[in-house]
Amino acid sequence: MSLPTTIEATACCVPRITSVLTAEDAERVSRVFKALGDPTRVRLLSLIAAGAGGEACICDLTEPVGLSQGTVSHHMKLLTDAGLVTREQRGKWAYFALNDGALDAAADALRSV
Repeated sequence: MSLPTTIEATACCVPRITSVLTAEDAERVSRVFKALGDPTRVRLLSLIAAGAGGEACICDLTEPVGLSQGTVSHHMKLLTDAGLVTREQRGKWAYFALNDGALDAAADALRSV
């Protein structure tokens, strides 16, 4: 006794993928998500976004996160390398601002897949 087939044999094998990220694009997007994978870095982004004019001096970021200036600088370097923030040197202090559209670009890269 055999059961009737209700699913056509070729129906499950139709490719649903229409486009994929290139290896280079995947690496770039991965750096963004890796940078966002740390709660301290997410807090730093929030502090910058809430800062006057949408920017913050490194000297204003250490106390709220409770870390040394060197550790915060390391986190900020990772955020800068990922393209999430821009850095401007003013005298001896570094000022950071959110890189407009960086988060949207990362999300859009996944949406288009």
